[in-house]
Amino acid sequence: MTETSPNWHKSTYSGADNDACVEVADDLARVRVRDTKDRARGELTATPAAWAAFTAFLRTQRI
Repeated sequence: MTETSPNWHKSTYSGADNDACVEVADDLARVRVRDTKDRARGELTATPAAWAAFTAFLRTQRI
């Protein structure tokens, strides 16, 4: 089975000049996160449930 390339989406919170940009791609099995400016460093992966819990937690924080 060949894996297709993920469909990456830039965060809506990215800076106007792409100075702080994160991209996210998801499928049924995992969520992938990477730094747009340094894609060669690889990506962070999480289960959809873990990603949902993480983003829910972030929404409760004052930044």
